[in-house]
Amino acid sequence: MITEKVDVLVIGAGPAGTVAASIINKAGFKVKIVEKQKFPRFVIGESLLPRCMEALEEAGFLEAVKAKGFQEKFGAKFVKNGKTCDYLFADQFTPGWNWTWQVPRSEFDKTLADTVEQMGVPVSYETSVTAIEFNGSDSLTTIEDIDGNKSQVAARFIVDGSGYGRVIPRLFNLDKPSSLVPRKALFAHTVDTKRSMDDEPNRITIIVHKYGIWVWVIPFSSGVTSLGFVGDHQFFDANKGTNEEQLRALIASEPYLAERFRDVEFVFDPRVLESWSSTTEKFYGNGFVLTGNVTEFLDPVFSSGVTLATVSSQMAAKLVVRKLNGETVDWDTEYTQPMMQGVNTFRSYVMAWYEGTLDTIFFADNQKPDIKSMICSVLAGYVWDTTNPYVKDHATALHKLAHLIQLRDSLAEKSPA
Repeated sequence: MITEKVDVLVIGAGPAGTVAASIINKAGFKVKIVEKQKFPRFVIGESLLPRCMEALEEAGFLEAVKAKGFQEKFGAKFVKNGKTCDYLFADQFTPGWNWTWQVPRSEFDKTLADTVEQMGVPVSYETSVTAIEFNGSDSLTTIEDIDGNKSQVAARFIVDGSGYGRVIPRLFNLDKPSSLVPRKALFAHTVDTKRSMDDEPNRITIIVHKYGIWVWVIPFSSGVTSLGFVGDHQFFDANKGTNEEQLRALIASEPYLAERFRDVEFVFDPRVLESWSSTTEKFYGNGFVLTGNVTEFLDPVFSSGVTLATVSSQMAAKLVVRKLNGETVDWDTEYTQPMMQGVNTFRSYVMAWYEGTLDTIFFADNQKPDIKSMICSVLAGYVWDTTNPYVKDHATALHKLAHLIQLRDSLAEKSPA
């Protein structure tokens, strides 16, 4: 069996894998990517956050992405019962990028993969990992291409950015249940001929449809808009018919969408994604590190997926470079703890969203600009800035704020006019 020798094997050619591969390659190490699918391929996670721009910049991808003319994104808009709350990234508390993109992921991911190949990193598509043997930090990985041809890759280190494939967690039984409730999404791309250019397309719109049920509206520069409903399984079980019939009925039932998307043309038949939340026992081991969705995927509501993917790979890649250069790396302190800071902050916001806590905050009257800017930073992906009280105290700050708003409004109702 043919054996190829590299310094680092990267599993997965999505944003996590390509960011890691580029940074390690730029440090002078030989890198190879194996990817199970053929690109371009469809995936959701289409609304990026400004924090991921730092990772894309360090990986050397920004110019290639800019050249694609993707829709620029400057904020997030939340809608409920006719009330609107806008968060503009320019107002965020944390210094950093104040814009990003909304992207069809098939084209975005292929752009990153093509760019890393141009940098000299080979990508083997339609190639699966079937086994990994570790000898200390060295590894021997067996791979199989679409024609059934097997070969091996000997590497000094492995970066697993395989996303939903979760290669190392599944091979070594590292998966464990997520603490989040299983949910489902019904979605499609639409030909959005009634889009208002005054109101969009420069941000994502998130609509509160019912308690615990929400809708994403993500306009692309092509005139296509991604539209999806998210909720628990019970909500969708109450709707009968094909995926298309269900989605059209849901669109008609939401006043914010009904006219704009009435009889809309779907680019593809509506699809379902469900029970996506997942996590793992550990983020690293002797000879490997997990990045992106392989570590933990939470929920699509705050578009955290690509940010956690790119930032985790940005962090991990620099640690891998140090490791290969003979330095001692404290993976717990330098990788797991920072990543859990980000994951746990996003998790607190996801849970507060589904509990209704964020409804109270987002749609409150007379919001304080300084507090809004701090929350805006989280929505921009700056979940590692612990100078922000709404990051540092993420587990309690939102509930305290919501309680104060409810108390204020209750006292205002009782006081004489």
